[in-house]
Amino acid sequence: MSEALLIESGLTRTEQVTAALQRAIVTGELAPGTKLNEPDLARQFGVSRGPLREAISRLEARRLIRVTANVGARVIALDTAELIALFETREALEGQAARLAAQRMTDVAIAELDLLLDRHATKIAADGGRAYYQDEGDVDFHHCVATGAANPWLKALLLDDLYQLLRMYRFRLSVAEGRAEQALSEHRQILAAICNRDGELAEMLMRRHVASGRRRFEQAEAVL
Repeated sequence: MSEALLIESGLTRTEQVTAALQRAIVTGELAPGTKLNEPDLARQFGVSRGPLREAISRLEARRLIRVTANVGARVIALDTAELIALFETREALEGQAARLAAQRMTDVAIAELDLLLDRHATKIAADGGRAYYQDEGDVDFHHCVATGAANPWLKALLLDDLYQLLRMYRFRLSVAEGRAEQALSEHRQILAAICNRDGELAEMLMRRHVASGRRRFEQAEAVL
């Protein structure tokens, strides 16, 4: 990680440390299973142990860190069974989100999502097709679909409870060979179904999209 935090207007030191650690975990800069050394991190970020521990507590709530008594904090590292269970959950929730988005997403939001995918395509081309990494929030296709579902329970599960953990594993998929163009194509197919107000097709395509990611992880684990 960088030796110094980027100072973001309006953010407390705790919020800055949380954002920096979250970014490092999601992008793999802090690898799964890495033990967090509090004194080193406090010196690196130029903060006391109080803001650092609060940041660790927030990231534990976001499921990015596991804290074990008498052991300390480590970056989350899901075993194969946990990872498959996570993807099974994601497949069900995001499939339903796509179905509801086809019914409830406004025409304006659909048009904006279409433009967003055009920007994603430009970035993929600029990167030579090597990766398809999306920043969080309203520039993330999956975030937009979950928001478009207009269901507060789904939104809480997908965009609060599981969001950063899902982003962590989506990032690992985004740099897999050949995945960028395939994922973009699948996103366009899902959006086309949403645009046509075909909830059944949108759900099927989203579930298939998520399942393809799960299979990649299963195949990777099988050869280890």
